[in-house]
Amino acid sequence: MTRSWVNWAIGQIEADFQRSADTHLIKLDLPQLADIDIYLKDESTHPTGSLKHRLARSLFLYGLSNGWIRQDTPIIESSSGSTAISEAYFARLLGLEFIAVIPKSTAARKIAQIEFYGGRCHLVEPSQIYLESERLAQELGGHYMDQFTYAERATDWRGNNNIADSIFHQMQLERFAEPSYIVMSPGTGGTSATIGRYLRYQRKATELCVVDPDNSVFFDYFNNRDKTLTTGACSRIEGIGRPRVEPSFIAEVVDRMIQVPDPASIATMLWLEQKLGRKIGASTGTNLYGVLQLASEMQAQGRQGSLVTLLCDSGDRYLDSYYNPAWVAEHIGDISPYQQQLMHFNQTGQLS
Repeated sequence: MTRSWVNWAIGQIEADFQRSADTHLIKLDLPQLADIDIYLKDESTHPTGSLKHRLARSLFLYGLSNGWIRQDTPIIESSSGSTAISEAYFARLLGLEFIAVIPKSTAARKIAQIEFYGGRCHLVEPSQIYLESERLAQELGGHYMDQFTYAERATDWRGNNNIADSIFHQMQLERFAEPSYIVMSPGTGGTSATIGRYLRYQRKATELCVVDPDNSVFFDYFNNRDKTLTTGACSRIEGIGRPRVEPSFIAEVVDRMIQVPDPASIATMLWLEQKLGRKIGASTGTNLYGVLQLASEMQAQGRQGSLVTLLCDSGDRYLDSYYNPAWVAEHIGDISPYQQQLMHFNQTGQLS
């Protein structure tokens, strides 16, 4: 009966995937960059609205295939919101109980979406999410998904329609088909591990540039490889940046890292809203600010090429925070210097 249910569960997830189209690759119209093209892989169009939909699907398939998830197994996850939303979706698909252990500061709209998919939220201090998830899983006889450990191994990095494979397929007819850089920000580190491994396995010349927000440990770890590093605070850009070095972050497959100040992330988020005509999340602002730095550098050097980054989620989840000027002033600070910098970029193609 157990094996039969697992077969059914995997079939349900695969059928759900078959019903879903791939996400769009959006080309930004930036005339100031005559010989440099910028693209956004729009992960906000997944059924649960974020890049984490891919991860959640992979984690469920990994858990089912390993025999960790069975009929009536409660699912527990540590998450700042988006992964929990996506995992709640798949738990509901399989009729499983889902509990998200999330920081108390998580956006209210994310909590509402977890609950919409039938999940239950267990709010704790950010430093407690790991131990509390383990405790709940043991107490309930459930499975702790532990995205921060298993993200890098649950996805097939060789190909099989992973995000890197999708990007290169969609870029085939573009004038610079092989990007100079793919740029992204780490949460678990799983996506950067997938992309970095794929680039090496497929022998691509493309470099992986990872951008990191304030109060995150990854940038410093990349430079000194000290796995004991921690930060005294948590990232203010939801979904990315971690206070400790997560097992899924594989620094060896990253070619370059850039640290992005939080005010720059918010200013770039608002700048992109004007370009797209819709709201996007702050982590996309972090990604794009790194892209604009690289594009500015390439233009100054007289180089041609393309850059691809990720549009991680919709800004509708952050109306009470990143799109609220009073909240930004209190929690992020003055973003006006970066807004001026982006105005200069509009005119010159250079970040001053």
